[in-house]
Amino acid sequence: MSNFHSGFVPLIGRPNVGKSTLMNLFIGEKISIVTNKPQTTRNKIRCILTRDDYQIIFIDTPGMHTPQTKLGDYMMKSASSSLNEVDAIIYMVEPRAKIHPGDTMILEQLKKVKSPVFLAINKIDQAEKPELLKVIDEYNKLYDFKEIIPISALRAESTDELLNSIRKILPEGPQFFPDDMITDSPERVIAAEIIREKALTFLQEEIPHGIAVEIISMKKRPKGDLVDVEATVYCERESHKSIVIGKGGAMLKKIGATSRKDMEALLGSPINLQLWVKVRKRWRDNDFILRDLGYDSRQI
Repeated sequence: MSNFHSGFVPLIGRPNVGKSTLMNLFIGEKISIVTNKPQTTRNKIRCILTRDDYQIIFIDTPGMHTPQTKLGDYMMKSASSSLNEVDAIIYMVEPRAKIHPGDTMILEQLKKVKSPVFLAINKIDQAEKPELLKVIDEYNKLYDFKEIIPISALRAESTDELLNSIRKILPEGPQFFPDDMITDSPERVIAAEIIREKALTFLQEEIPHGIAVEIISMKKRPKGDLVDVEATVYCERESHKSIVIGKGGAMLKKIGATSRKDMEALLGSPINLQLWVKVRKRWRDNDFILRDLGYDSRQI
């Protein structure tokens, strides 16, 4: 297609800086899960924004952090690999003048890439203007950014400016995905992520990172639109299992009911969701279980 531009653009940054919120805003749909818990995103999630003259494939990545488990190692490899062979990078930070050690690590990695890097200083509603100017000055000293754009992903402030800046540097190229496609993630993956998001949202602080979700079955009934979904929620301890289920099954019902609503909205079909809870001790450090759940470092 003549005069059509396209490109791949990862969103990187420390945990909980708003990468998933920004990507969902760009796409106009909730594809990548969002919670107030750090390290929510575990896999690279690709979302597709298509307009008449361009297509951007955004890549939501796990927050960069010092890993404590094999799952953490996988997440870091997944995030770091997204910096290779891309057309631009959105690096997101919070408006704090004192540079976090995690951001220092990310900046060192960025010095090895050739793609233009846009610094998006998110959550500007949480900072006064003098403090924001200090943040801009500090980052200017550390890296030659293509642009520095303060934004609020939650309030959609200056996000159009960031999107337009990305669009302007896209190379001429093909349309990689159809007009109506907003993600290349399978429906089973999206369904599992929705369930995990609800578990992260409702459960106590010590439990969420030990939670994983596996879709056992996802089948549309022969007659009608109803889709039967069977899923297992894994946790690491027996004591956690009882908390996930809740008194009289109340917590599991809450997770299931809210998950079903999001699945129906996204997939456009009525959902019959059945959830089970099982214990897999120390699964985050078990290579076999990690691969079984889709966290396979060999495929990065």
